[in-house]
Amino acid sequence: MTRGSGGRSSASLAATRRTLSEHLRGRLEEIEEAVFARVRAVSEPDRAVDPEYLAGMRAAVTEAVEYSIAGIEQGVAPNEPVPTAAIVQARRSARGGIPLDTVLRRYAAGDRLLAEFITEAGDEVPGEALRATLRAQGARADHVMASIATEYLREAERVKRSPAQRLGERVRHLLAGAADSDPGVTYQLDSWHLGMVAIGAGAEAAVTRLAAKLKAEVLLVPADDEVGSIWAWVGRRRRLPASEVASFWEGEKVAVALGEPRRKIGGWRLTHREAQAALQVMQLGSERLVRSRDVLVVAAVLRDEALAEGLAATYLAPLRGRGDMEAVLRETIRAYFNAGQNAATAAAALQVNRHTVERRIRGIEDKLGQQINSCRAQLEVALAIEALQAREEFDRAQSRE
Repeated sequence: MTRGSGGRSSASLAATRRTLSEHLRGRLEEIEEAVFARVRAVSEPDRAVDPEYLAGMRAAVTEAVEYSIAGIEQGVAPNEPVPTAAIVQARRSARGGIPLDTVLRRYAAGDRLLAEFITEAGDEVPGEALRATLRAQGARADHVMASIATEYLREAERVKRSPAQRLGERVRHLLAGAADSDPGVTYQLDSWHLGMVAIGAGAEAAVTRLAAKLKAEVLLVPADDEVGSIWAWVGRRRRLPASEVASFWEGEKVAVALGEPRRKIGGWRLTHREAQAALQVMQLGSERLVRSRDVLVVAAVLRDEALAEGLAATYLAPLRGRGDMEAVLRETIRAYFNAGQNAATAAAALQVNRHTVERRIRGIEDKLGQQINSCRAQLEVALAIEALQAREEFDRAQSRE
């Protein structure tokens, strides 16, 4: 009798976990947005919002929600490694001076809201099974919060011993607009600046050599990421030569995303944001040197998933065809644009005759419902994003093998 009852209880709990996890996954986007809003609401008054910190908070929420749902689904014990994004955000909070109490209150607020979603999803499951699930979720939340507290305190102790981290905190406050000057940042902000993000073992040394070559001062700050990149600015009273800077990096074994020369504190922030945009594109592709001026539109679209999807649906989906025709049409568009929309020049590059190119262009225009010269920018951006996404998918496949 006891064994049979226990078997039915275990089966009931397993069924409950499946029911709850399926329901929660069906509302995943809604849950993540609600939890993010709740967590973000737990904040300190008068503190400037750091965009990087906010992005880290969103990543931590996304992974924490997935961690909880996976735990419900699989019945995972609350001793599994906590989400990486949560650990990174705990360290970032310590470096940014966010009190540990605030960090833990945010996790507690998010857990309470998730428990509400679980309860709503459990209307049709046995009460005891639901209560067992909520107890297990509470244990997982306690485990996460304990791990977060440990990482926070460890990082806070390390920051006390690191002048570079203290400088990084000051720089991030300036970037967030908390102030327009800081006595702890000796770099002259009232100058011309060129921002960059450099990745590689010799990044700091290379930036220092570049500054010496330009007779400029340099500001270096470690970035909060897993690849060891650095944020860097070179600055001087005279305008910086962007082309010369780009040429310098062509001979270095370092990957670099470059902003454009900008002036004063506003320009210092802007050139950094431009470098961040170039970095986003660089990380999807294979280029080791990316200038923001070449990819700003692509980067802007990449940051809006719905916009990128709409662009592809409008300008690439109509070009899909049978066999190799889709690739042929895309190749023809690229060659046509590279040739300044000259059919004869494009034909030479494609090794076909001019009439073939003209016929393909007319076919493309028929599919799009508009002349190709009226949507050149949209097509170029859509094709660029498609190529970047294809490269990213290829790299993922290679890493899985």
